[in-house]
Amino acid sequence: MTFPDRPRFRVRRGAVVALLLVLAFGVAAALGIQAYGVARYHRAQADRVLRDYAALAAARVAGRSTQAIYYALTPPLKAIEHAHEMAPDKLPAPHELHVDAMESVFSLTPYIRFTFKLDLLNKRLETAGELLPSAVRSWLVDTLPLHARTVYDTAWHMGDMGTILGQPAGDRRYVAYTLLRDKKGVAHAALGFEAKPAALRPLVIQAFEKFPLLPRPLTGGVEYDSMGSIIISDRYGVEIYRSAVQYTSPFTARDTIGTDMGDLYARATLRASVADQLIIGGLPRSRLPLILGLLALTAALIGTALFQLRRESQLARLRTDFISGVSHELRTPLAQIRMFSETLVLGRVRSDEERLRSLAIIDQEARRLTHLVENLLHFSRSERQTAHIAPEPTALAPLVREVIDGFEPLAAARGARLSAAVPEDLVVPADPGAVRQMLLNLLDNAVKYGPAGQEIRIGATRENGAARLWVDDGGPGIPRADREHVWERFWRLERDRGSAVAGSGIGLAVVRELALLHHGRTWIADTGADAGTRVVIELPA
Repeated sequence: MTFPDRPRFRVRRGAVVALLLVLAFGVAAALGIQAYGVARYHRAQADRVLRDYAALAAARVAGRSTQAIYYALTPPLKAIEHAHEMAPDKLPAPHELHVDAMESVFSLTPYIRFTFKLDLLNKRLETAGELLPSAVRSWLVDTLPLHARTVYDTAWHMGDMGTILGQPAGDRRYVAYTLLRDKKGVAHAALGFEAKPAALRPLVIQAFEKFPLLPRPLTGGVEYDSMGSIIISDRYGVEIYRSAVQYTSPFTARDTIGTDMGDLYARATLRASVADQLIIGGLPRSRLPLILGLLALTAALIGTALFQLRRESQLARLRTDFISGVSHELRTPLAQIRMFSETLVLGRVRSDEERLRSLAIIDQEARRLTHLVENLLHFSRSERQTAHIAPEPTALAPLVREVIDGFEPLAAARGARLSAAVPEDLVVPADPGAVRQMLLNLLDNAVKYGPAGQEIRIGATRENGAARLWVDDGGPGIPRADREHVWERFWRLERDRGSAVAGSGIGLAVVRELALLHHGRTWIADTGADAGTRVVIELPA
């Protein structure tokens, strides 16, 4: 029994991890949005409570003002009513009123300018006290009956009285009156007085003295004079009272003191800085900066993780190319050594000349293997950060000749010629093995990527207290855009990646690392000719 082949999908681990990180960020963003929404809801609820507190404060101010005005107006009105009952035909003047001082804390009598009696049927007006301007008289005759019909009987009032605040011809007047009724309860006359509107200010000040805007259980011990500010104004916008300190906050409310009390309005504003003490647990703070900060941090961490995943993927690909290149470089010399060693072992050589040639090729390929293994060993030590050098006074001229002698068979196999021009007195504090390794790497690159029959030149000089050692070749050169990239591990030029020339991509990286261990530097320069590359090593002399 056979089963059909199932499709196989190769899932990259990096892609899965990247997807999970993006999903994690999405979850974090969703949680952040949810937390922000909850914080906004809590803040809205707290603001609503504080606005309700402001409305309560305005209502308390209005109620307190109404009570103070009522208790200030009642004694003079009672005195006028009593005098009228005793002498109906004679209207008492302000100075003739007998006001009971025990009925009110604030005496309104000094502010009364005249008393009056208005017949609501024939609109005959009698006054006693200051003479009334004609505009004020006309205003009173026209306004009071209408007020008595529309406001006095319908408005909520604490007693049988009404007040009117007006400004006929720009002359501000404050009138308080009560209605006289017949046996059937029908109002037939209005009896009252007119007082200076300025009397309202001391009246209100006395009413608010040591009066808390909010009930003490709500304030948590906050002093009443620092809780908020108050403004009392009339319907014309004229301020009657303003507290000494005014606060600006969104927690403001307005309430009416009553149309039957002169159309006065009270506005209360709670101080924003005491909001924390009015709300249980304090006023909720905005969590937006914290949420945005955490989201930004999460995004940065996820971005770093994605970058590391991408870098890891690149390194994995580079390591794969490195292993492939190293395997190819190892296989070629090993195949040569095995082939010529088998030829010698099986006695297939026909002359001493062929035997010597076979031994030379084995030696040549063994040198190549040695050079490659030295590079790999240094690369391994560098990866483990255990690479070190042992500097000593080293004469460059004999060292260069030794390197040329050892590398010449490899160069000759590819038709390259080696030459050197190094001062005999040039001595540097360097590790001879490290300098030898650097030169071998540069010569190997010059032979490997240069044309057949080229001349490879080694030169050295002393400049500005440093020794410069360079290798010139006749190859195609290195583009300026890639002259820094070639020093990176596993990096190969684009034109060489698909070529038949094998390479591990670590030769120049090893050169730079060894130069840095000597506190030196390396760079690519022009040879001065139409083609070729000059690789320069600078070491402290």
